[in-house]
Amino acid sequence: MITYHKRFLIFSLFLACCLVLPGYAADAVGIWAKFEQPFTSTKEYANPLYEVKKFTVKFTSPTGRVKNINGFWDGGRNWKVRFAPDEKGTWTWESDCSDTGNTGLKGVKGSFNCTSNKSKLAIYQHGEIIHPKGTYHLTHANGTPFFWTGCTAWNGTLKSTETEWDTYLTHRAQNGYNVIQFVTTQWRGGDKNSLGQVAFEGSGKIKINPAFFQHLDGKIDKINEHGLVAAPVLLWALGAAQGRELSPGYYLPEEEAILLARYMVARYSGNQVIWVLGGDGKYTDENEQRWKNIGRTVFKDEHPGLVALHPGGGSWIGEAYAHENWLDIIGYQSGHNSNPRTINFMNKGPVATTWSQLPPRPLINMEPVYEEIGPNITATDVRNASYWSVLSAPVAGITYGANGIWPWLREGEEILNHAGKGEDASRWHQGIKLPGSMQVGYLANFMRTLDWWNLKPSPELLMAQPGDQQPAAFVSVSRSTDGKTIVVYLPKATPVKLYNLHSITYEAQWFNPVANKTTKGKVTATNGTLEIMPPAGDNDYVLVLKKKN
Repeated sequence: MITYHKRFLIFSLFLACCLVLPGYAADAVGIWAKFEQPFTSTKEYANPLYEVKKFTVKFTSPTGRVKNINGFWDGGRNWKVRFAPDEKGTWTWESDCSDTGNTGLKGVKGSFNCTSNKSKLAIYQHGEIIHPKGTYHLTHANGTPFFWTGCTAWNGTLKSTETEWDTYLTHRAQNGYNVIQFVTTQWRGGDKNSLGQVAFEGSGKIKINPAFFQHLDGKIDKINEHGLVAAPVLLWALGAAQGRELSPGYYLPEEEAILLARYMVARYSGNQVIWVLGGDGKYTDENEQRWKNIGRTVFKDEHPGLVALHPGGGSWIGEAYAHENWLDIIGYQSGHNSNPRTINFMNKGPVATTWSQLPPRPLINMEPVYEEIGPNITATDVRNASYWSVLSAPVAGITYGANGIWPWLREGEEILNHAGKGEDASRWHQGIKLPGSMQVGYLANFMRTLDWWNLKPSPELLMAQPGDQQPAAFVSVSRSTDGKTIVVYLPKATPVKLYNLHSITYEAQWFNPVANKTTKGKVTATNGTLEIMPPAGDNDYVLVLKKKN
């Protein structure tokens, strides 16, 4: 007869075995949080990136949906898979490997329970970021609109200490930001991380350095812990003379670029991410087919997270990539100056003139002018570029950058491969508090008070465009599809005259983007026109007209 104590001992031994045997049930994980499953290979490979062609785990949801997620090598005989479950209940999983004789990676089975997420953060309460088909904006999985507000911390994950990173992320989250753009390998602006490590070695044939990515893991996890979405640039692609070998998207052969990008997508599949496949590249020149091949191959398998491209300054990929199904977000970069050509690129260029002719996708300026990048670039230039960009296409979002934040400048440091471009810039900890840095947060929080996802450019409402004579005076006009809301951005406080095409009675509101204050306005309606006088002052203003109830 088996006594109670013997039964307890047998049960305890069973649980202990469950922790070491290949197939077992793991602890519960909250919905949208990272589930991680380790595997121990039965053999060690000289270069797993090439020797193991396939290591995937098939996850089956409580309702029978199947997701095939790529796993990754984590050094020695250690392998892992990471996944963020999107359904509560019991999930089962089974691994598959191209090396059929490796019983540590092939045919391993298990299960785990997905529960409600106790976090109050939006990415865990509302779910991952998606692009609803037929729209120009982003939402969470449950349909909650997501106004992209990014910050370019390119070197942040490489150079920051844990304390610095926490300070930065806390400040961004508290000030309306929700996306952090960063670089994931050595690159032109950072040739190694703070531990002296590089992501990979070689060019014709590369070797992954798991220790580099283990350091990066913590930085990306912290982004999500602050409620922010991680936007890693997988392959920096600027082919400049300086640091050319530090641009893997430009320097590596196509096969190696694909292997490197696929590795990172597998490694961070459990995080809340939006992938930026290329950074600062030229994607419509002689390398266009190369980039399309990379995108189609890296993202041919099922994967979490949306995909964007980050082009070089003043370049546009809209028409060329219009039918690339793997690309979810049309990113662009207006450039780092405020000259008439750059202003016209934002307001009269391809974004403004072709968005309606393309398949619906979010169009986001992922790198407008950096604050302090030149002696004459101020918060005013940042605000101008930000509001112009937001309103030049259907509203989707904006990214901010400062010339001391992106390289993660500290006292006494210079920017790698950017001689003379960071000497007068504030250091990173000062940059997060610059006026433009704060005011982009004001912009985001202001837009979130509106049904911004319904706003589309409506330049035809403006009776006269002062930007035709002076580009810096360009007035942006956007209107909701039902005409009940109109938003106007004025770079100078001048009277606004609009056509009232639908004879609607409006109430006016003025938003001061410098002071972050809203005041009531007065609308004068005569003969199908609307005239509104701005408040006193010479800074820029945003006018909101809402249909009077």
